[in-house]
Amino acid sequence: MSKIAVVYWSGTGNTEAMANAVLDGVREAGAEGTLFTASEFDASMMGEFDAIAFGCPSMGDEQLEDSEFEPMFDACRANLSGKPIALFGSYGWGGGEWMRTWEAACDADGANRVTDSVICNDAPDSEAIEACKALGKALS
Repeated sequence: MSKIAVVYWSGTGNTEAMANAVLDGVREAGAEGTLFTASEFDASMMGEFDAIAFGCPSMGDEQLEDSEFEPMFDACRANLSGKPIALFGSYGWGGGEWMRTWEAACDADGANRVTDSVICNDAPDSEAIEACKALGKALS
């Protein structure tokens, strides 16, 4: 059975709802999933999981949340090469540039993005929830 970590930061609950949907997809696919906030996860834990879903909303000038999520993720970057990952998050304005930048950084680090990233504007609707479940299943 695959072990999947779902690691996220959420300020308003939108990305948290997406993380829970990713976890549902992992479990529906028969894998073991564990949900972590960014403050609960660190780079030393990456080897314990077969794949990781990272979720963070767009903040400020279309960037990752910089007090908890980005420092945790930056520490994990050295371990991304070859690691199956998936990315998700919500945004309130802009066009999703933060996700394209994040994807490019992961690709440059050699991460194995197993599926398209999932983004949604504000709270996830039913279509975004289903896309998050599919993301979780793809990681499994």
